[in-house]
Amino acid sequence: MVRRLILIALCAVLAIGGYVWWKKTTEAQTQAKSAAPPAPPPAEVGVVTTQAVEVPITVTYSGRVAGYRDVEIRPQVNGILLERAYEDGAKVNAGQVLFRIDRRPYEVARDRARAQLAQAEATSRQADDNFKRIEELVRRQVSTEQAFEQARAARDQAQAGVQLAQAELNSAELNLSYTVISAPVAGTTALQSPPVGSLIQSQQTLLTTLTQLDPAYVNFSVTDSEFQAFRALNEQRAKPISEADLEVELQDGTGRVYPSRGKVQVSASNVDMRTGTIQVRTIFPNANGALLPGQFERVVIRGITLPKAVVVPKQAISQGPQGPFVYVIGDKETAQSRPVKLGQEVPQGWVIQSGLSGGERVIVDGIIRVRPGAVVRPVAMQADATPAKGEQK
Repeated sequence: MVRRLILIALCAVLAIGGYVWWKKTTEAQTQAKSAAPPAPPPAEVGVVTTQAVEVPITVTYSGRVAGYRDVEIRPQVNGILLERAYEDGAKVNAGQVLFRIDRRPYEVARDRARAQLAQAEATSRQADDNFKRIEELVRRQVSTEQAFEQARAARDQAQAGVQLAQAELNSAELNLSYTVISAPVAGTTALQSPPVGSLIQSQQTLLTTLTQLDPAYVNFSVTDSEFQAFRALNEQRAKPISEADLEVELQDGTGRVYPSRGKVQVSASNVDMRTGTIQVRTIFPNANGALLPGQFERVVIRGITLPKAVVVPKQAISQGPQGPFVYVIGDKETAQSRPVKLGQEVPQGWVIQSGLSGGERVIVDGIIRVRPGAVVRPVAMQADATPAKGEQK
């Protein structure tokens, strides 16, 4: 009996102790929960609202300068080269004398042709007088018709002989004029030419090459896909862009800009099967000769615009395993990751080819605090706003 009472008392003590321990533990947990800090507020981010607008773009290519005209100077007669009337590599004007060939053989040929012409003219006069005399005798019926026909044929042959002799004289005088070779255009001469005293051959010996530098051509190539993309872009326009609307700027290897602007002159009508490119020619004024054939230049084309283009600032673009993406503000002010396809880079940022449309809010500031699906507090910013310090990716 005593043992039972002791056991009951012991159980009561244990029960009371357990209750007290549970009570204190519960109160401690409640106090800990009440003392915990509140959840942080949504991250504040800067956003811009996209717009579909017309955006000017520039395209850049590598080009090479070419002479406006390269003229090979070759002799039209044989002979000994007596004089070169310029210095190698000098600039010459149109009509300036370049070479002189020994003219004495051609003076002899001219004099011979003159004598033959005088002889033919004398024969022609004699034949004409004979024809007139026979014609009068036939009229008096004292000469035969056969004699008349022979006299007329002789007269016609003599006249043809005069024409032939005149042509020979003209040819001799022309060959004599070819002994003086003048520049057909203004330009710069080549650095090599035959030495004085050389025997030169008609149409074969290359005396020099004249390169006309003003104006200058600058040629570059575009791929077939770029050409087709430009054509597709033009088809979207109410007024297509023409070659006259394009302005061309040249930059050398140091980035220095050529002072004069050029124009697109013409593009090839076929695709090079070896390279898959289309050649385009531009033309620039070059009065001071600063552009030399063979130079490489950077060709910048201006005047092209993209209609209804969506542009986002550069700091809005992030890179992920699947490529570039941006954060947009979705339902309930949550940040949503949106993959995009980048197009042309422009001063305002990147043109978005696909993935965004006008009227969407894109996060441009505070991107490092954003997690996909997290609630954010968007603050409107200007399209050209820069991110906060330390937050630029």
